Amino acid sequence: MNLIRKSILVFALAGSTVTPIHAQTMDEMWDSSVSGKENPNLKWFKEAKFGMFIHWGLYAKLAGEWKDKRYYGSGEWIMNQARIPVAEYKQVAQTFNPVKFNADEWAQLAKDAGIKYMVITAKHHEGFSMYDSKVSDFDIVDATPYKKDPMKALSEATRKRGIQFGFYYSQFQDWYEPNGGKNTWDFDESKKDYQKYYREKAIPQLKELLTNYGPLGIVWFDTPGGMTKEQTQSFVNELRILQPKSLFSSRVGQGLGDYRDFGDSEVPATPIKGAWESIYTHNDSWGYIKHDMNFKTPTEIIRLLANVASKGGNLMLNVGPDGEGSIPEYSVKFLRETGKWLDKNGESIYSSTYGLIPAQPWGVSTSKPGKQYLHVLQRPENGKLVVPAFKGKVSKVYALADYKNLVWKKVGDDIWIDLPAFDAEAANTVFVMEYAGKIADYDLNVPITVSNQFKDNVVEATFAKLKGNAKVKSLTYSHYYGDWKHTICVTDMKDKVDEADFSIRITEPGVYKITLEYSCSPESAKQEGSMKVNNQEFLFRTLRTSEFDKKAPLPFIKHTIATTTFSKPGIYTITLNPLQNGVELFKLKSVNLAPIK
Repeated sequence: MNLIRKSILVFALAGSTVTPIHAQTMDEMWDSSVSGKENPNLKWFKEAKFGMFIHWGLYAKLAGEWKDKRYYGSGEWIMNQARIPVAEYKQVAQTFNPVKFNADEWAQLAKDAGIKYMVITAKHHEGFSMYDSKVSDFDIVDATPYKKDPMKALSEATRKRGIQFGFYYSQFQDWYEPNGGKNTWDFDESKKDYQKYYREKAIPQLKELLTNYGPLGIVWFDTPGGMTKEQTQSFVNELRILQPKSLFSSRVGQGLGDYRDFGDSEVPATPIKGAWESIYTHNDSWGYIKHDMNFKTPTEIIRLLANVASKGGNLMLNVGPDGEGSIPEYSVKFLRETGKWLDKNGESIYSSTYGLIPAQPWGVSTSKPGKQYLHVLQRPENGKLVVPAFKGKVSKVYALADYKNLVWKKVGDDIWIDLPAFDAEAANTVFVMEYAGKIADYDLNVPITVSNQFKDNVVEATFAKLKGNAKVKSLTYSHYYGDWKHTICVTDMKDKVDEADFSIRITEPGVYKITLEYSCSPESAKQEGSMKVNNQEFLFRTLRTSEFDKKAPLPFIKHTIATTTFSKPGIYTITLNPLQNGVELFKLKSVNLAPIK
């Protein structure tokens, strides 16, 4: 983690020896820690970059509704949200008959979308097994009219297309079982024997999955609990014997995973070394909800994929098939559109590592030996793209789509590139810069570029240099139930000596409006703050938004503080601090500079 301040990301680590299980919320049961030992089988995972998550279970049949009431957020949590008794939930299986499921269609969709690995829920927290289990009769073969094992067909169909296949398994939470974790409406949590549950269901079922479905690329665990580190180690060792080449996700718990999974819908602010993954829903839910139609567009998926790759990670994007076995039409359509972009631009994503160019208003970068891929998300109005402080010896620059060479020049340590005409609304236009020599690693201290060639220049909170009590934190909160969001903010600026400094580089002189984007609790509102920049001090009073509550949306306001003229290009510092002592000024998300023309 030498590339990122340890204070930037706050990880909620689960462990039955640390926090009482009943006190943990969903996000507190994630585990993002890994042992640090490099698994020799990680090579394919690091190269893959794009995976498909599939949440499919009995909850898909309910589609977000129970007894004439609609639920929003995480559809796979409906049994928990509605407090459905086990006896009633069991009856849902009698009507679950996904006759439209077609393993080859699903696998071909993944192939067409440029997906390199697939992970599907073998058993989610509801306790229902989506495969033919001999351990429990609460499964798709024994308890439903479908009577077939879709996992067998899907595992074969994906491998036939060269896609790595894996299972999700909820090892601790099981709302169906008297000794499984987290069903508090049917069972007394204090009387549960978690080890009995592990011995009699979780471990035997995992052994079935690791024995009967061929080589697995991944076993994706979730919400660890009920075991000490020693017990978890024994659990892991026992399973590795069956699939020595399979990778285990970090949510196996206790820092024993092979790669790091961040929180749901979370991307780190800056590059992270090592193998890691960011998981996102395509709409607002993991499991199918028929009234959830907020699907990410192809542009949003492509830009999210580029952003994750630029930080060095993989994106695993979830789809939620319905109760009949069909993947939502917009997931099918938008994933195929993403695949068309990857057909032309996949070189800049697959097998890449994080970009070495600091954050730019035009977009992000990814790396391969001797190459920097420039993912241009916003075209500079004059077509002149600057790559700042690049000390490699550039040999050529060209467009990835057609390999046409571009005109470029070196000015000091900067590379200035004349971009060809292209659709300014395009999702992501990629250019390649080939070079020789060693260049510096990603550096948080490089000034953030601000240019009048872009409508807005955003300086994120993560780039603040702090004094006093000020901290940089990742704040986790939700919109709908379980629909998690994460925003990195400068927090805890409570006294006059607390300070956040942002180093910016103005590339063209001009007039700029400076806007602060922040969240402000009622007790923090109406406080005075100071912003110093360009040899001027600008005073402001904070505007109220709301209290921070991780179970509710965290609103941000864009508060314009100043108009100022930068008379010449150069390095400038923006300094923010409270003018009184005592209460936090605000939670600052970003500083935005918009040119006035």
